Amino acid sequence: QVQLVESGGGSVQPGGSLRLSCAASGSISHIYSMGWYRQVPGKQRDLVARIITGISPYYANFLKDRFTISRDNAKNTVYLQMNSLKPEDTAVYYCHVRTHAFGGTQYWGQGTQVTVSS
Repeated sequence: QVQLVESGGGSVQPGGSLRLSCAASGSISHIYSMGWYRQVPGKQRDLVARIITGISPYYANFLKDRFTISRDNAKNTVYLQMNSLKPEDTAVYYCHVRTHAFGGTQYWGQGTQVTVSS
C-alpha cells in the first residue's frame, strides 16, 4: 500500500507564497515521476508541474516561472514552491506519483486546498 501525504496548503493574499509538500510512503520500490496537479470545481484536473527521474522539471505554460518543483529522492518527497500567487491559482492541489513510464501504477494524494484572496 502506498500513501501520499500532502501538506502546506492554506489561504494567502495575492502576491504571497506557499510551499506544498508531498511524501510518498509504503511499498513503493521505484518512482518514475512525481508531480502536482490542480483542480477547481467543475473543471478537469490540470498538470501544474512534474519531475521525471533524470529529466528536467516540466511546468505548465500558465505558470510563467512563478512556481518551482523540487524533489528529495532520499525521502520520496516532492515540493512545490509557489510564489506571486494569484486568485486564479485558487484550487485543490493534488500530488501525483507514477511508478513507471509504461504499465506502471499511479497514485494520488488526498488534495490540499490553496486559496488566494484579498
